Amino acid sequence: MARNFDVVAMGNAIVDVFAPVDDGFLLTHKIAKGVMTLIDEYRANQLYHAFGERVEAAGGSAANTMAGLVSLGARGMFIGKVKADRLGEAFAASLLAGGIHYATRPADDGPPTACSLIAVAPDGQRSMNTHLGASRELSPEDIDEADIGSAEILYIEGYLWDSEVSKAASQKAIAIARQAGTKVAFTLSDPFCVGRYREDFLALVENDLDILFANEDEAKALFEVEEFDAVLQRFGQWGRIAALTRSAKGCVVVGGGEVHVIDAAPVARVVDTTGAGDQFAAGFLFGLVRGKPLSKSGRLGALAAAEVISHYGARPETSLEALAAKAGLL
Repeated sequence: MARNFDVVAMGNAIVDVFAPVDDGFLLTHKIAKGVMTLIDEYRANQLYHAFGERVEAAGGSAANTMAGLVSLGARGMFIGKVKADRLGEAFAASLLAGGIHYATRPADDGPPTACSLIAVAPDGQRSMNTHLGASRELSPEDIDEADIGSAEILYIEGYLWDSEVSKAASQKAIAIARQAGTKVAFTLSDPFCVGRYREDFLALVENDLDILFANEDEAKALFEVEEFDAVLQRFGQWGRIAALTRSAKGCVVVGGGEVHVIDAAPVARVVDTTGAGDQFAAGFLFGLVRGKPLSKSGRLGALAAAEVISHYGARPETSLEALAAKAGLL
């Protein structure tokens, strides 16, 4: 089968609503700092109106990663569910304008398009309050065998496990990928997500994945260990590729008997950490599909993450391809 796409990604189709806040706002509105919290439609409306200055942008973890991949010059496709409403139309238009192939049929009824109310603190920490809405309706019927088989890599976000029907869609896509020779990459998404579905994620690691993305806290939660060295030991035994991010400490890439410790790319000022992990995945996946060694793929990931944390929003504002070329990484 022809590989028409470098990466096809599956995830929650979400419109992000960003607002700068102080720590007092987080306390007043009982927002857990630095994590993603699932909320209902009533709470979403409440926070939306409580936000003062706000910016809307198409988001969702895997969709953000696709935006980064396209910025690097890759061919990308996104699979995720919206409703045929104002936010759903805006989400689809944003992806298509960004050069991302998107053809998932919108829902005609049911809950509204998903949104994430992202409170950004002065230290750059982001607190995501997410109403999953129509994104939970992504089903096995939305998965096309030809789409999955047409990609070098299938990339899935762990957040899809928050809906049984979306989990089933992911499992169908993984089965198709294994049959088609498409590599399977997965991101653990969030330490609390790992806590909810740890046994499922361990089974995926054991049986289905070729590439795993995790930050330090997520990886520790997966293996229920307190030291990062214990995480490295487990992934060293795994034998496949694990890309582990450590915020300002950079990242560690483990795979094929190799361990690469890579410094974080320099940033003049951290403005908003939203999307750092998503863009790291974009850079790393781009390196893999272009045949780069693991060390250079890790540096591409660090470069993409550094760009996105230097401004508000979870997607690149500067051409990552140009930045990578300037850094000698292409």
